[in-house]
Amino acid sequence: MTSLEEMRFFVEVVKHGNFTSAARALGISKQLVSRRIIALEAHLGVRLLLRTTRKLSPTETGKLFFQRAQHILQAMHDVELEISNRSDELRGLLKISAPLSYARLRLAPALMAFMQQHPLVEVWLEADNRHVDMIGEGYDMVIRVTNQPEEGMVARKLEDAAVRYCCSPDYIARYGTPASPQALATHACLTHRASEWLFSGNDQIHRIPVHPRLKSNHGEVLRDAALAGLGITGLPAFYVLDDLQSGRLVEVLAEYRMQQAGIYAMYPYHKQVSSNTLALIEHLRQWFGSDHA
Repeated sequence: MTSLEEMRFFVEVVKHGNFTSAARALGISKQLVSRRIIALEAHLGVRLLLRTTRKLSPTETGKLFFQRAQHILQAMHDVELEISNRSDELRGLLKISAPLSYARLRLAPALMAFMQQHPLVEVWLEADNRHVDMIGEGYDMVIRVTNQPEEGMVARKLEDAAVRYCCSPDYIARYGTPASPQALATHACLTHRASEWLFSGNDQIHRIPVHPRLKSNHGEVLRDAALAGLGITGLPAFYVLDDLQSGRLVEVLAEYRMQQAGIYAMYPYHKQVSSNTLALIEHLRQWFGSDHA
């Protein structure tokens, strides 16, 4: 009899179109996925996949098996959710996706506390900046930095992520504090990819061109450069909250700050949500609304 695991492997291969991506989504080796699919075809006595040098695609029989396997796996998932939701104690696997730096700087302590409170809960956290396919890759919850939560998603705001412009006290002592966004023309700026920074004033958005001394796609590099006194940087709040609270960094142009993005925990409207997911979201909202935030 075909196992549920083999069905799951086959479904992931068809969704991703290759063994490598399917293996990454499953968290196992490409070789293991390939061996199990070959064994599945041998067991059924049919060819399920057409193999080319670039892509895998299902045969007509494979398409039928894919559809039926999806229904079976979803039915099993729903049964497991129903049973687990009746339990007074949280248990089972939570698969989460979160941006890399946010996972390290903010999410990790809160998540560890949640796991200590619920010892039967297992967590698979993918800390990556890619925009995952939540349903296709089987995530229970995603955490995203956005100013516009996606349609079709239940979005719960965890905390603010508005850009905070800041620098070290040493930089202020040497070069002074910019009195307005326009004054940035005479200051060293440390930026992501943007060639202009956005500010709010008099009910208008002001786009200020900046000429960066340092440009990097890594927020923690920009934070470290600001701490070293190299200039002024603009980063989502979660990068610099601890430094602002400790005085290692000083916010500038706060009166021009734009309230743009937030940190949201999200899951699809039509997806049956587990008690684990709901409990974690509530834990995170309380955590970031407390003294830990």
